[in-house]
Amino acid sequence: MKARHILEIARALLMARAKQTLVAAVGVAFSVAFFISLLGFMEGLNSLLDGLVLNRTPHIRLFNDLKPSAIQPIDLDSSYKDYHSMVSSVKPSNARKGIYDAERIIKKLMSDRRVYGVAPKVSAQVFYNLGNIELNGLVNGVDVVQEAKLFNFNTYIVEGNSQDLMNRPNTIVLGSGLAQKILAKKGDLVQVTTTKGEKFSLKVIGFFQSGMVEFDKIQSYVSLATCQKLLGESNHYVSDIQVKLINMDQAPVIAKEYEELFGVNTEDIQTANAQFETGSSARTIISFSVGIVLLIVAGFGIYNILNMMIYEKMDTIAILKATGFSGNDVKKIFISISLSIGVVGALAGVLLGLVFSILIDNIPFDSMAVPGVDTYPVDYGIQYYSIAVVFAVATTFLASWFPSQKASSVDPVEIIRGK
Repeated sequence: MKARHILEIARALLMARAKQTLVAAVGVAFSVAFFISLLGFMEGLNSLLDGLVLNRTPHIRLFNDLKPSAIQPIDLDSSYKDYHSMVSSVKPSNARKGIYDAERIIKKLMSDRRVYGVAPKVSAQVFYNLGNIELNGLVNGVDVVQEAKLFNFNTYIVEGNSQDLMNRPNTIVLGSGLAQKILAKKGDLVQVTTTKGEKFSLKVIGFFQSGMVEFDKIQSYVSLATCQKLLGESNHYVSDIQVKLINMDQAPVIAKEYEELFGVNTEDIQTANAQFETGSSARTIISFSVGIVLLIVAGFGIYNILNMMIYEKMDTIAILKATGFSGNDVKKIFISISLSIGVVGALAGVLLGLVFSILIDNIPFDSMAVPGVDTYPVDYGIQYYSIAVVFAVATTFLASWFPSQKASSVDPVEIIRGK
C-alpha cells in the first residue's frame, strides 16, 4: 500500500513541475539520441576506413624474405670459432623469391580447420611503357576465384568483369589512377617491360579502384598464369600465399606456427596494420567520451531540478514525515521522480537516435576514393542502444541520490516551527 502511495506522490510532484520535468526528460532524450547516432556513425566510419585496407589484407602472409646470409664463410672455419667475426657490407644470399613446394603448403593450409581460405599470389615489378616514358609499377597475379571470395575483389572492379582474367589470356585490370596516367581505355593494349627487359602486350579488360589513390597509381592485376609468364617462371611458381582465418585474432600465434612448420617468413595482419587498429581505437574512445559527457550533463540537469524541487516542497516533505512517512520513503519518492525522467527520456532517446541514424544513413556520400558507397556508413549495433539506456538510467539515479538524501533528513518540526 505504501509503495502505491509513494508512486502517487512522486507522480503528483512531477506534474506540479511539468515544464521542468519535460525539459529534463528532453535533455536525457537528446543526450541518448546523440550518443547512439554519434557512436553508430563513428563505428560505421571505422569499419569503412579499416575495410579499405583490412579487406584487401590477408590475415597471414607466407613469403620468402630476402635476408643476408646468417652464416658467412669465416664461420665455417673452425680455427676462428673463438673469435668475434665482423663482416661489413653483407649481401643477401641467393635465395629464391618463390615459395618452395607451394602446392603442398596450400593443401596443408586448406586442411587446417582454423583456415577460412587460401589464395596464392605472384608479384612482378614492371615498367608501364607510355611512348618513351616508363612508369614504375607492380603487376599482381591472382587466383581470381579465391581473390573474389576472400578479398572482395569484384567489389573494387569499377568497369569490366574479373572473370575475363581467367578466361582470356594476356589480359590485365588496371588501377584507375594508373589508367588515367597512361590514358588507357578498355580494349587497349598496354605494353609492360619486366625487370629482365622482356616486353609484353596485355589487353585492358577492366579497371579497379581500391580507395587508396597511391595504390591505384601503380597496381594492376592479371591471372596467375599470365604473371608467371611475365616472370618466365613455371606454373608452379608462387611468391606469396595469402591466408584468411576464421578467427582473425589468432593470426599472430598461427603465423609463428606456420613459420616454423613450413620454413618460410610470415606476417600477420595485426603486425602489418597496427596503425589502423590504433586509429580505430582512438576514434572509438573519443566518440564514447563525447557521448558519456552528454549523458553526465543531462544528469546534472536532473540534479538541479530535484534540488529546486526539494527547496520548494519543504512544507510537503515535512507534512509527509509528520503523517508517518519515514526518511527512506521520502528518499524513494525523489529517486522515483528521477528514474521516471531517466527511463522516459532514455526510451524517447532510443527512438530519436534511431531516426538520426537513419537520416545519416541516407545522406548522399559520393567519393571516387570509396567505390560502392553511396551514403554515409552507420553501424546499427544493439550494443550502442543498450549502453546508452543503461548509462542514462544510472546517471539519473546518481543525480537523484544526493537530493533525496537531503530530503530524507529534513526535520518536520523545524519546518513547521519556522512557518
